[in-house]
Amino acid sequence: MSPEKIRHQLFLPKPVSDRLEALAAKPGASKSAILTDAVTAWLNRRGASELEDRFGMRLDRLTAAIGRIERDGHIQIETLALFVRYELAIHAPLAENDHAGRALAAKRFEAFITQVGRQIAAGRRTIGTAEPGR
Repeated sequence: MSPEKIRHQLFLPKPVSDRLEALAAKPGASKSAILTDAVTAWLNRRGASELEDRFGMRLDRLTAAIGRIERDGHIQIETLALFVRYELAIHAPLAENDHAGRALAAKRFEAFITQVGRQIAAGRRTIGTAEPGR
């Protein structure tokens, strides 16, 4: 059983009509099959354009958001690197026998790591808030 076919009357420019005649003259080809394939391909491209129209704006927004996240990450890394460089430049290294200073530094570092863990676990951000550490 073949699908129902509907007759259409088309007006084509002479150069296009001549090309269609040449293609249809080949064995196993027909004007109807060639035009059916051409119209189907055109309609499929049109459908792809509708998908682009529908999702293009959303994809553009997601791309912009990812760009902002990447930029923020670079800012954070650069900030941390500059802070570490600054801290290393202004603080003299501890003497080998300064056990009290090293113990205090280790305690401060542990407190720092604990606070970072709390902030991340709670989903809080220090930068961009009214009060630091909140």
